[in-house]
Amino acid sequence: MIPAFPVYLFDVDGTLLDSAADICGALESVMAARGRADITREMLLPYIGRHLADEFLELGFPPEEIDAMIVEYRAIYPQRKHAGTRAYPGVAGTVARMGGRKSTATTKGTPMTRAVLEQFGLIQHFDHVQGTDGFPAKPEPDVLLKSMEALGARPQDCLLIGDAPSDMEAGRRAGVRICAVTWGYGDPAELAKWAPDFWAHTPEELVLGG
Repeated sequence: MIPAFPVYLFDVDGTLLDSAADICGALESVMAARGRADITREMLLPYIGRHLADEFLELGFPPEEIDAMIVEYRAIYPQRKHAGTRAYPGVAGTVARMGGRKSTATTKGTPMTRAVLEQFGLIQHFDHVQGTDGFPAKPEPDVLLKSMEALGARPQDCLLIGDAPSDMEAGRRAGVRICAVTWGYGDPAELAKWAPDFWAHTPEELVLGG
């Protein structure tokens, strides 16, 4: 059973929203323009939530092309208008039922995070919206620390909820407790390496065990 916490820090992509179709679609467009139609959606899923620069480098693109690729992605992604994105079933009701204060801790920028939460009817449940704005992305802990600072929260007050190993690492480095969710894009075996304090297999399990 997951106890109640004073503060909840939520990853967005793969935790609140099933956004793979739009994220991966935009990435595929950028990569196909450079002759890399060989990169499949299955190859891209584990990178959701990580910084684009790390992803492009690990997939073999030249370092000198990375900045231009990021600019292209950031132009293409919003043009999709989140048409392929959905809130996971049960997320809206669960977040509405949860007590405590809530913030996001996502690799998306803050303006995009706010816009997508508004589009999917989740914004009203959050006391603060925090994206990654000009500082290192997860697995660095910066976005968690920014959220905690905005809410005046101590690490021991917080539970990070996320679907990716980068979430788990960032949570550990920020000194907060961590909950791994299994409905997103992360490999459970990789999540388990961070010894999450809690696991949730459905959104409903986040509310005092469901």
